[in-house]
Amino acid sequence: MAFAFAAAAASTATALASGRLPAASSARPRRASSRPSFSLSASPRAVAARRRAAPAARAAVSVRAEAKKSVLVVNTNSGGHAVIGFYFAKELLAAGHAVTVLTVGDEGSDKMKKPPFSRFSELTSAGGKTVWSDPADVAAAVGGASFDVVLDNNGKDLDAVKPVVDWAKSSGVGQFLFISSAGIYKPTEEPPHVEGDAVKESAGHVGVEKYIAEQFGSWASFRPQYMIGSGNNKDCEEWFFDRIVRGRPVPIPGNGMQLTNIAHVRDLSSMLALAVESPGAAAGRIFNCVSDRAVTLDGMARLCAAAAGAAVEIVHYDPAAAGVDAKKAFPFRNMHFYAEPRAAKEVLGWASTTNLAEDLKERYAEYAGSGRGDKAMTFDLDDKILAAVGKAPAGVSV
Repeated sequence: MAFAFAAAAASTATALASGRLPAASSARPRRASSRPSFSLSASPRAVAARRRAAPAARAAVSVRAEAKKSVLVVNTNSGGHAVIGFYFAKELLAAGHAVTVLTVGDEGSDKMKKPPFSRFSELTSAGGKTVWSDPADVAAAVGGASFDVVLDNNGKDLDAVKPVVDWAKSSGVGQFLFISSAGIYKPTEEPPHVEGDAVKESAGHVGVEKYIAEQFGSWASFRPQYMIGSGNNKDCEEWFFDRIVRGRPVPIPGNGMQLTNIAHVRDLSSMLALAVESPGAAAGRIFNCVSDRAVTLDGMARLCAAAAGAAVEIVHYDPAAAGVDAKKAFPFRNMHFYAEPRAAKEVLGWASTTNLAEDLKERYAEYAGSGRGDKAMTFDLDDKILAAVGKAPAGVSV
């Protein structure tokens, strides 16, 4: 299967003039660095020490508490990214910083009954503040409070983020951070995605990155992929557990050898925290906000089964032949989709702590405790796929 990867840092005339950001051009050599301090000639995979961190060394990197800062997190109210803001806020609060989390929407909505929002008491008990509002009304929502740092973990396009950026600039905010997406990279024949590779110029996140670079000298953008962790309300590992605990086959599109990147959310929050700690080093940078190891789709299924202490039957299929949309039938992209966190390692001294084999055991314990594995579920798309390949399960009651 052809690799489908890509990458590139967003660029603007202002950023180019200052030397902070490279021009986004597919003709640029793939491994060229975005700043002189990058050293991308050595493959991270050559560094054996980062392969398997011992459990005792897996604590998240913390921000040094010497320079206290006031941080505003504009947090989405849906999707998998909400948990990033939650972990980031917890980490900063633990380091002694002042944190306000502005969540999109209404505090009384049904969405707020789900994690991570249902766990916001962990923030307030640590001294954090939580408010709910439309980000376009951020000034009214924060009541005139001043901030050193703003993280926008909500907007996917300029219409959503521009009001926050403009308010932050007019309010004297010193550093602006943005949660973008590794999904903006163009396909490439040379995986993994690295910072500086070409991006889809039509992607909303790209326009946001360019605008932030025009408005702020101290800014950084973080491009995550898939993530796991307690409090995540978007199915990832749960999709596999749902099938494994019921003894059902796990249908995986293609040959199952597609590479992807799945990080524990603590890795994402620790990278963000280091950018707050070292704003000068992070300024004008694009960071792939991911762990430093890939996993195959088949490998993810086997790791989930091992975490659950169960066997797994993997069934491969061709989505077109089965008559299904792989985007609806499977939680990950049916392609190689793998980025590496080179910039964070080189510039911030960041280290990944994700250990899927161990992290999935923790996630399964939470899954089992939730009772989800005992609930009745239907698997209509699965059954259609299995029937198409002659593997329809017999005698399955749920």
